[in-house]
Amino acid sequence: MSDDRLETLIVEGRNEVIEALRAGRSIEHIYMLDGAEGGALSTIRREAKKAGIRIEYVDKSRLDRMSETHSHQGVMARIAAYNYVEVDDILKAASDKGEDPFLLLLDGIEDPHNLGAIIRTANVCGAHGVIIMKDRAVGLTATVAKASAGAINHTPVARVTNLSRTIEDLKDKGLWFVCADMDGECMYEQKLTGPIGLVIGAEGKGVARLVKEKCDFITSIPVKGEIDSLNASVAAGVLCYEIVRQRMNA
Repeated sequence: MSDDRLETLIVEGRNEVIEALRAGRSIEHIYMLDGAEGGALSTIRREAKKAGIRIEYVDKSRLDRMSETHSHQGVMARIAAYNYVEVDDILKAASDKGEDPFLLLLDGIEDPHNLGAIIRTANVCGAHGVIIMKDRAVGLTATVAKASAGAINHTPVARVTNLSRTIEDLKDKGLWFVCADMDGECMYEQKLTGPIGLVIGAEGKGVARLVKEKCDFITSIPVKGEIDSLNASVAAGVLCYEIVRQRMNA
């Protein structure tokens, strides 16, 4: 894998950003000069709103520091080095293998090392894909790619605006959901088989209340030491392997 695959791409200039939006590129972030006006910038705002992409308004000095071309025209976009898939693509991957879907849904994971490690675990455990949030969460950055140890090339990642709605939609397609939370029932006491989605929250925050309420069960990992919780990626690994164990014995 060449090094440039591990870097997010910076697109500079009004027409360039518009074309990236219209081509459906996986845009992480748009930076726009605060107070700037113009037809092209209005188009970018409109297209970004339709796509659910956040625009951050910044001063000229910041854009100048970020720019490599020195002709940013008041707007730049950061594009993920790896493309996202649709949630239905993940379900199709499971169907093509003749397997019950096994998905990981991540609620607000902001640490790129955690995301990369979870993608790596998902791949090793045979999960069919990972679903992450568009807002208040890290995307597929260079650090994530490195932390995944290459798994990012093989494990589909979808990005959604509303995790609760995604869970509802997937329930209609036959999946059920288990949420990781230390107040839940011990994972060894639960049946974690069938078409399943495992929901993991961010460190320090956990799974949001509205997302948790959409889940069918709450599960916990037994803790015996003085520290009462695990790193998010480690917790994901422990729970994934309990799911693997139960699926193998089903």
